[in-house]
Amino acid sequence: MPLEQAGTPDARVRDVVCGMAIADDRAAHRETVRGHVFFFCSEDCRDRFRSHPERYLPRSVSATTGVSDTPGERVIELLLGGLTAETAAAVEARLRAMPGVEQADANPAAKRVQVLFDPAVVTAEDLVKATESASGGPLVATVRLGIGGMYCATCVVDLERALECVPGVALATVNPATEEATVTYQPRHVDMPAIERAIESAGLEVRRAAAPAEDAISRQERERDREYRTLMRKFWFAAVISVPVVVLSYPQLFTLDRWSAFARGSDSLWWMWRALGLATLPVLVWSGSQFYSGAWQGLRHRSANMHTLIALGISAAWLYSTVAVLRPSLFPASRFAEVYYDVSAVVVALVTLGLALEAKAKGKSSEAIRKLVGLQAKTAHVIRGGQERDLPVEEVVVGDLLLVRPGEKVPVDGIVLEGESALDESMVTGESLPVDKRPGDEVIGATANKTGAFKFRASRVGKDTALASIVRMVQDAQATKLPIQRVVDRVAGVFVPAVMILAVVSFVTWYILGPTPALAYAVIVAVTVLIIACPCALGLATPTSLTVGMGKAAEQGILFRGGDALQAARRLGTVVLDKTGTITWGKPALTDVLVGPGFDQSEVLRLAAAVERGSEHPVAQAVVTGARARGLVAPEPATFQAIPGRGAEADVEGRRVLLGNRGLMVDRGVTTEELEPRAEALAGDGKTPIYIAIDGLVAGVIAVADTIKDDSLPAIRRLKQLGIEVAMVTGDHRRTAEAIARQVGVDHVLAEVLPRDKAHEVRKLQLEGKRVGMVGDGINDAPALTQADVGIAIGTGTDVAIEASDVTLVGGSLLGVVTAVEISRATMGNVYQNLFGAFVYNTAGLPIAAGVFYPLVGLLLSPLLAAAAMAFSSVTVVSNANRLRRWRPKEA
Repeated sequence: MPLEQAGTPDARVRDVVCGMAIADDRAAHRETVRGHVFFFCSEDCRDRFRSHPERYLPRSVSATTGVSDTPGERVIELLLGGLTAETAAAVEARLRAMPGVEQADANPAAKRVQVLFDPAVVTAEDLVKATESASGGPLVATVRLGIGGMYCATCVVDLERALECVPGVALATVNPATEEATVTYQPRHVDMPAIERAIESAGLEVRRAAAPAEDAISRQERERDREYRTLMRKFWFAAVISVPVVVLSYPQLFTLDRWSAFARGSDSLWWMWRALGLATLPVLVWSGSQFYSGAWQGLRHRSANMHTLIALGISAAWLYSTVAVLRPSLFPASRFAEVYYDVSAVVVALVTLGLALEAKAKGKSSEAIRKLVGLQAKTAHVIRGGQERDLPVEEVVVGDLLLVRPGEKVPVDGIVLEGESALDESMVTGESLPVDKRPGDEVIGATANKTGAFKFRASRVGKDTALASIVRMVQDAQATKLPIQRVVDRVAGVFVPAVMILAVVSFVTWYILGPTPALAYAVIVAVTVLIIACPCALGLATPTSLTVGMGKAAEQGILFRGGDALQAARRLGTVVLDKTGTITWGKPALTDVLVGPGFDQSEVLRLAAAVERGSEHPVAQAVVTGARARGLVAPEPATFQAIPGRGAEADVEGRRVLLGNRGLMVDRGVTTEELEPRAEALAGDGKTPIYIAIDGLVAGVIAVADTIKDDSLPAIRRLKQLGIEVAMVTGDHRRTAEAIARQVGVDHVLAEVLPRDKAHEVRKLQLEGKRVGMVGDGINDAPALTQADVGIAIGTGTDVAIEASDVTLVGGSLLGVVTAVEISRATMGNVYQNLFGAFVYNTAGLPIAAGVFYPLVGLLLSPLLAAAAMAFSSVTVVSNANRLRRWRPKEA
């Protein structure tokens, strides 16, 4: 960081070269560069700074997501199983003190350490050693890298194979939709240069690590837009050349064959063909340059890809035509000397157009991430030293006091200290209704303040905020693979070589058995086979849908941990709901106030609250809170006596008030027969009845219960409509559990289940052949969440439960379970549509291109139609995936 603390007596500053902390008035040297003052402990450090100042100058780093504008920087994520709250602070301190480290954040809950560093100054190995030294445990690192030059499924397979062949790399997954590779490796055994060399060995290039900061997203959009515009320029150039080439290649279609210039064997025709050859040459060289460069990269690394097929096809057509023009005598008859320059030009134009449209469509698939990142506030009203100042959100630190006015966004996560308001949290939790906030309540960064102004204390900033965590989880999930994708990858791995073999076989077959002119037919068929094959559609079918679906889920406040969870959620047959905190609020609340003859309801409740106002018991607090909510003020009792296991009694405003269970009333001689049927009815509904007697007479019954969430009933109804059996598990007595189950419509009740037995109950359901989803929010739910086919954690629950789950619902609504299942089904349905289309296209297109149906119905595909079909097959797949962006959850 820049050291600008000069001027304060005994101020401590840090030497940016060696990291030593020194008093600023005792620094041996100082330098001022770009308005920043740097201090040095020695002449040696100053000279090292002067020789390479760019290594130490401050960089523009987003505190929201920790992404730098400096192109050379890398974000590395280290996985540390033994990371605790105590060792996290030591790890952060050690890493931040290292030269070249811009930011270091240790998350003990996720067991991750994320570091933003400059590899020109410090190596990943140095970071690993420092982290292991500070924590005392071994590391596994995960890094996400942008990949350039990736165009088809074969590229994905080759790259993953190349990375996983590197010793020390545990796992590599490549997402062609986002053009990223996520690599998990052991830093002790492999370094970043080795990983980058493996990527280059697959014929691809390493781009700067993709990251979710708004500036990085904008840069990614600019790069994609630049690629789109370049491809479109190439397309228009090829299209302009192709039009006259097609017209002159098929004069009979345009009634030009009446002219003598087009007569077969005329000199003018040969000169026209020569002109067509020269005109189409720049189309191949410039408009088709990406095909040749991609094919050359594949050839260098002994692999074949989509570009290999296209380059072979257009080159074969052009070379055949050129030989026919320059050396017609090589052909056995003049009718064999045909030209197909139109094939080369039109194929280049159409396939290039397809690549351009595909690039534009792929950009839309990551729109959800851009929306999430764009939610972040840009500035914050920070109160320091009693004065309010507007600062960039990157400069907010934990502990800062912040002010939020109506209509503004909350800049970071924190705790409300003063004021009240209602916040729109829909952009983070997916819940549409504003949430009231009072002192002591948590607020989430990026949510919108609707009504009042309030002050809050920042508790999480930078990459620790809820928004940054959501973005990170979505990116991690998008980097995973659906189980079905592994089958597709195996097919894609042999697809291109198989197509090349099929082209050769088709050429030989037509040359031997085909009609006259056999050579011309053989060339056309081989070219058509090469061009029509589309491994791109196969490669993009799954990851594009996954990227859009994960992003759409995040917009609804649902975070899938990976593709496995998304695919499994589609086939759930049973959902087990934990009662406390999931179906119910998890805390008692006042539900009923029933009074006897001659007593006023408000008066009875007011006196009951007076007896309970000094107690910390949850039931007592429920009574007091219920009275306050009805505008009643509980007076101070003159005397108070707790009766363990029974209730309490007190003197309130000169009246003797007795509050407790029926046993207490019987002991004190209070007759309760008149209210007992009503009390038993309340107990039958799962509520806790409390009798109140005033001056020796029973005055009423107050009921307290763990109330049901408003959306539990519609959520359970929707799950049943989806064909899913709903069960409830709880440790409560069966009578209470069945009462709650009746109210929400649950048919299968698992009552009196100890916390350690919840996982066993889930296992029993699985042994019945059911695919089980478990929904919970507490620490005691973690084993059951892990045991279930899909564990779903309520986001308002504990970190342990969230860590053990496959799906996290950011909000506390049970409707999120319904939405998770619906979006899983929608996404997987989209995946199957894409795969069906891709496989049908290739399995049907290749035989037609090879001329299998020619002997039967005379059907032979033109290379021009093959190019159009190939170009738009991948565009169709990506466009179909983008239909998910219009998906909306059904109304409850």
